[in-house]
Amino acid sequence: MNSNRSLFHIAQMDCPSEEQLIRMKLRQFDEIQSLEFDIPERKLTAWHNGSTEHIFSALETLHLRTTLLSTETSEGPAETDANNNQRKVIWAVLLINFFFFGLEMLFGILSNSMGLIADSLDMLADSFVYALALFAIGGSMIRKNNIARMTGYFQLLLALTGIIEVIRRFVGFERIPDFRTMIVISVLALIANAISLYLLQKDKSKEVHIKAIMICTSNDVIINAGVITAGLLVNWLQSGYPDLIIGAIVFVIVARGAYRILKLAG
Repeated sequence: MNSNRSLFHIAQMDCPSEEQLIRMKLRQFDEIQSLEFDIPERKLTAWHNGSTEHIFSALETLHLRTTLLSTETSEGPAETDANNNQRKVIWAVLLINFFFFGLEMLFGILSNSMGLIADSLDMLADSFVYALALFAIGGSMIRKNNIARMTGYFQLLLALTGIIEVIRRFVGFERIPDFRTMIVISVLALIANAISLYLLQKDKSKEVHIKAIMICTSNDVIINAGVITAGLLVNWLQSGYPDLIIGAIVFVIVARGAYRILKLAG
């Protein structure tokens, strides 16, 4: 599909803060398909539908000394390649997370571990995030922000539900979870999340829906380490409270991640 490719020189775009300022300014335009920044050369390439008039006017209001260098019709081959690469990466992390959702949920129930159950639900939330992100690839900036916003609200709902379950277990009587299962499954999940994070960082995308995914995956690495620690404490103290505490912390981290995603989506 053909679109317009416009090249701007922005004389005062010196660092990533100007880049974020420009992204925030231009995300109101649904006709913009993609933005590519070259900060050392102070250049911005925009793929968009329609004319550059509104885009250029918006950039001028930032007073960064913007000049339109060229506009041409383009199929955007680089963008297509980037989109295909994004799809492959997201499919990989989606399958990893959905597999570990099932694995952790199964062993969380068998071992009576709230930490594993909480992490499994977080994996499910992430799978939902990645599935939504697949719909965002190649879409407009407004669509990508809407996808990120939906992601944030879903995670917030999951976090609140999980916290209620943790409170229920605190006031009730629950058998001590199997610390061995907690540690082994969490180590496997930690390795899987580290691989997912590596794949996402290797992609080097700065688009909002990819950033939302990286927030989720970074949280998962921290959570896995926490569940391993809780398993060790369960064995040492012969108490289920460390498991419940890590479960509560997991859902607080999920809620915090939801807040960051909603803030990022604007």
